[in-house]
Amino acid sequence: MSFHPDTSSLLRGPRRHRPQAASPPARPARVVIVGAGFGGLAVAGGLGNSPIDVTVIDRRNHNLFQPLLYQVATAALSPADISEPIRRSLGRFRNIRVVLAEVTGVDTAARTVLLDHGLPIPYDRLVIATGSEYNYFGHDAWRAAAPGLKTIHEARQIRQRLLLSFERAELSQDPEEKKALLTSVIIGGGPTGVEMAGAIAELGHFMITRDFRQLSPEHFRVLLLEAGPRILAAFPQDLTDYATRALGKLGVEVMTGRRVEDITAGSVIVGGETIRTANVIWGAGVKASPAAGWFGIEGKAGGRIPVDPDLRVSGLTDVFAIGDTALGLADDGQPLPALAQVAKQQGQYLGRALRQELLEGRTPKPFRFRNRGNTAVIGRNAAIFDFGRWHLKGYFAWLLWALVHVYLLVNFEKRILVTVQWIWRYLTRQRGARLIDETLTVIHHVPERQTQEEQG
Repeated sequence: MSFHPDTSSLLRGPRRHRPQAASPPARPARVVIVGAGFGGLAVAGGLGNSPIDVTVIDRRNHNLFQPLLYQVATAALSPADISEPIRRSLGRFRNIRVVLAEVTGVDTAARTVLLDHGLPIPYDRLVIATGSEYNYFGHDAWRAAAPGLKTIHEARQIRQRLLLSFERAELSQDPEEKKALLTSVIIGGGPTGVEMAGAIAELGHFMITRDFRQLSPEHFRVLLLEAGPRILAAFPQDLTDYATRALGKLGVEVMTGRRVEDITAGSVIVGGETIRTANVIWGAGVKASPAAGWFGIEGKAGGRIPVDPDLRVSGLTDVFAIGDTALGLADDGQPLPALAQVAKQQGQYLGRALRQELLEGRTPKPFRFRNRGNTAVIGRNAAIFDFGRWHLKGYFAWLLWALVHVYLLVNFEKRILVTVQWIWRYLTRQRGARLIDETLTVIHHVPERQTQEEQG
């Protein structure tokens, strides 16, 4: 038996393996964040420089530190001191795209966000962080005469009216008209209303005594109206009492149990009494953005979207809601307050949670809010802090309030700018942003006394 080796393979040369078709690379997960406030920016920061495709959508090109917006309205700070372009805030993260557009709806079946212009944006996970707006309780016509304090435009509008009313009062020869022009009415006794009332009182007294020769303190009046039995209802009674006394020392008239009946151009009607005024500021309550309607959900507690403990919108596995838009519950079962610290903590939590879920397949623990304290400033050297078991008021509360707010500003540059301006303002009492924009025609005419008498 002979053996004949197979030499065909040697003649053909070495066998070549046919390469298999390469599978397409896995597409990175897509996270879309609607809203670039405290919560939205915190989520984006948590996902920054990760293998996740992140898109941030906002109808404005800037973020805004709303807790200090009242200082823009009262000429203590400029808008640029408390705001920054969103692209600058997130520019260091190469995986984040910023889109300037208005969201008009969400197609949950197709997993896309619909915009007022441009193509729909697809998502694997969607975060709703659209914040809140002022609630006029069915009287939206009052908005023109009584702007709230949610945007830079509104702050500039209020500042314009305040400064113009002093200029007009300086020229007026009618004492009653002077009083009407220098009367400011703030509606709503929450932190925003209290801070605005104190800031306007300080601004007015300074300008009258230093800069205006034809005005006297007797012409100047600041009223704070609250429909409930006391101002700062979310704070303990002892802090509310202190705030009321501190406002009184500044010359603010606090009126509780007074519900507004009507607001017109130049007057506010309260309890049948017509108060002639050139400046009305609304701070009587907020409601969630209309985002609940995008999902066909009936909003609760001011239009807020109910969420599960992991901040998912109830009934939707791929959609989350945070901040003022979301109705989350604390450990005691009570709704979480619409505060900046809540939105920021939720955003930080959700940024980490989405990383764990999308990159590691891990299920995050439920969100838990840790209360860092609630605060409000009344004026120079006067503020309150509620830490739950213990309370702080007066100068040290004011100093702590300033430190906390400087720390929460978006970056180091803003912290330095605001700190320097606050120190200069504290030493000199000067307001550096007392500029009137001639392009804004926002001052209302004060009704003539004859008209008021006829109405009476």
